[in-house]
Amino acid sequence: MSAVTLEKPAKAPVLTREAVRGRVSDALKLSARIFRTLAEPKVVVTLGLAVFLIGSAIGVAVSAHQNRELYNALSELQVERDAYQRQWSQLLLEQSALSAHGRIERKAVDEFDMVVPGREHIVLVPSATTDRIASVAK
Repeated sequence: MSAVTLEKPAKAPVLTREAVRGRVSDALKLSARIFRTLAEPKVVVTLGLAVFLIGSAIGVAVSAHQNRELYNALSELQVERDAYQRQWSQLLLEQSALSAHGRIERKAVDEFDMVVPGREHIVLVPSATTDRIASVAK
């Protein structure tokens, strides 16, 4: 069996007007003392430096966050750039394959029934600049 003890209920202190006025007066004196202390130059400088330190810390946190966001954006853009470079390389290979002389000649023969002319069908036409150079030289 356990022992049970009964305690008497604590009586609430009776507040009188004088007690309340005394406590309010003490609080006002304490707050006046705190404000006088806050007005001292050393305290003002210390509080100013504390505010500057907190502002600087917030600035560092914001800057680090922006740095992370910009780095992520840069990484995504680099991946996109690499994809475009691969696509460009594939297009260059395709262009070189499509513009190969043998392919063009074979396509001209197959689709358009073109043939390479013989020497007897080739005629050289002098250009206008060649005629001017020849006339100036005379």
